[in-house]
Amino acid sequence: MTLARILICAGSDSGGGAGIQADIKTVTALGGYAMTAITALTAQNTTGVYGVVPVAPDFIRLQMRLVLSDLGADAVKTGMLGDADAIAAIAEALAELAPDVPLVVDPVMIAKGGTALLAQDAVGALKTLLIPRATLLTPNLPEAEALLGHPIPDVAAMQAAGIELRGLGARAVLVKGGHLPGDRLYDVLVGPDRVEIFEGTRIATRHTHGTGCTLASAIATYLGQGRQLSEAVARARTYLIEAIRTAPGFGQGHGPLNHGHTVRMAYTSRLKS
Repeated sequence: MTLARILICAGSDSGGGAGIQADIKTVTALGGYAMTAITALTAQNTTGVYGVVPVAPDFIRLQMRLVLSDLGADAVKTGMLGDADAIAAIAEALAELAPDVPLVVDPVMIAKGGTALLAQDAVGALKTLLIPRATLLTPNLPEAEALLGHPIPDVAAMQAAGIELRGLGARAVLVKGGHLPGDRLYDVLVGPDRVEIFEGTRIATRHTHGTGCTLASAIATYLGQGRQLSEAVARARTYLIEAIRTAPGFGQGHGPLNHGHTVRMAYTSRLKS
């Protein structure tokens, strides 16, 4: 079977829990081939982000051009983009070299510890240059609220927000409800033809660093493998839930997930056979 080629445009996480590192682990664990265009370097661990060095837009564009012109891609995922110039460079490269490739846009704005990862004046560029190109937009509640400019207090409002966000041009929107209070979790997928609500039980843990990156990259991998959007989202959520459930417990703050649980299960199964 040919590996699905997934190009990830995102920032690096020195702690390995989120960003490019989480993306590569996720794509690899799910049987894809991960390629990258790094948009920023961050100095961080589980307690927070302590430094950010942006990558020049021309160099972001060069990374994408070299990857897409030689290796190609079956899906693209964007994460931390930093500023409007980086967004413009990515949008230009995609329009030129991958206009028909499925695109998952994870609108990363704020780190788990509260550090801003997208310049305030870049939100407009995200809305006009990248979101209209998206196969799927995957905001959490704070990100959706920032994009729309109003609060989203409950599941009904999540559905309305998804419809409103689709008005920006994205083919589909997955509004993630992890920030709502309560023991039940809800994610709302708003597509061109229907609305689908995914429900689950909250796992009591502080080890949730990189959940958004992981989910978006998992969806991109499944789309790159040719699965339909609803199935890709469902499978990605299942992968993420197990990665949270089996988190290794590292760090003093928001700890990382266990991205390799599928690999470990396959290896264990072979040993027992």
